Amino acid sequence: MIVRMLGRVEYVPTWDAMRAFTQQRTPDTEDELWLVEHPPVFTLGLNSKPEHLLGTGDIPVVQIDRGGQVTYHGPGQLVVYPLLDLGRAKLGVRALVEGIERAIIATVVPW
Repeated sequence: MIVRMLGRVEYVPTWDAMRAFTQQRTPDTEDELWLVEHPPVFTLGLNSKPEHLLGTGDIPVVQIDRGGQVTYHGPGQLVVYPLLDLGRAKLGVRALVEGIERAIIATVVPW
């Protein structure tokens, strides 16, 4: 797996780059893990409604094509994007999410 530490980057260009990566990958493309920090932004997932947002001020709001509701990203928050070939890994989305949850718990519980 290739790990890319991209620093602070705007949300929309990063989202566009992830979609381009996914569209261009081949069965031999190595999986990647992108580590980023975004300037303040709210994303509205497929399950969100505009009324879920209150008082966003001047923080941009971006409608996205992913699950979930409202998510805030901002300075000081590490965002990790796994760009994986789930078929090759023989994983479903639920198994991936549960595996990530277990890894995070195993990492932080000793603290």
